[in-house]
Amino acid sequence: MSAILNDDWDYVLCGVTLATMAADRGDYGAIRDAGIAVKGERIAWIGTAQSARAKATACGARLRELEGLWVTPGLIDCHTHLVYGGNRAQEFEMRLNGASYEQIARAGDGIQSTVNATRAASDAQLMRSALQRARRLCAEGVTTLEIKSGYGLDLPQELRLLRIA
Repeated sequence: MSAILNDDWDYVLCGVTLATMAADRGDYGAIRDAGIAVKGERIAWIGTAQSARAKATACGARLRELEGLWVTPGLIDCHTHLVYGGNRAQEFEMRLNGASYEQIARAGDGIQSTVNATRAASDAQLMRSALQRARRLCAEGVTTLEIKSGYGLDLPQELRLLRIA
């Protein structure tokens, strides 16, 4: 853990479970009851929660107790179909109940239902739904998205999806 002390930290998070991903520290490199000091958009210091509380008080930094919540590195989603129309919730339920992909396709679901819904949706509708999906992913800790097209199935539609992305 770092021993750097900065007198003008913006805030300090205390009582976190920190996932360092260090292989020699066990599951996720977990450090329990840790403290993290932040300055601007950077981590300025990491140490024990006890030390963090004392140092935050000494330098007048805002202190937030997180009561064991996990702090993890940002997640990367390297294969995301973000821009598409419709949803396949019914298909997912069918799969859970043992239906084959062929049965799902015969029922009108599967990729073709997504292609049809995507082609029928306006650019504005596709943008709105893509933004909602991106915001949900960000709220779950995803910091980087690699966005794929794929539901246009012809060049003009694929280019449309990529422009929206």
